[in-house]
Amino acid sequence: MKTRTPILLLSAFFAISILTSCEKETVLPASEVPAEITTYVKNHFSDHKILQVIKDKDGFSKTYDVILEGGFSLEFDRKLKIIDIDGTGRLPDSVIPAKILDYVSQNYSGNYITDWEIDGKNQQVGLENELELEFNRSGEFLRIDG
Repeated sequence: MKTRTPILLLSAFFAISILTSCEKETVLPASEVPAEITTYVKNHFSDHKILQVIKDKDGFSKTYDVILEGGFSLEFDRKLKIIDIDGTGRLPDSVIPAKILDYVSQNYSGNYITDWEIDGKNQQVGLENELELEFNRSGEFLRIDG
């Protein structure tokens, strides 16, 4: 039993080492930025130039982190679908699902959305007053989150 413990610990250490060594971030040159990302930016953030795109491989997952002028950052999943938008200012209405936008304008008039993300099966938005609201995938309000 005593000899098994060091072997198990050593095996766990090597497994963790291998998994963490699979992490890789690559800054993409403009010529290698996927068309879906550039199209999304042109459609929704036309006044904000792409400053940097980082392809982030972590084990079996892959994401693209996009940094824009004006304090916006976007994250796309491996299928090039938007999953997270953070901003220092108001997000364009075109990036927020209509049902969520309507809920916020009706219930929090005078506030605007600065962050949006897909969080598992739900969506979250952050308001400029630092309140976070959670919605399901259909855009129905669930709760105030923290």
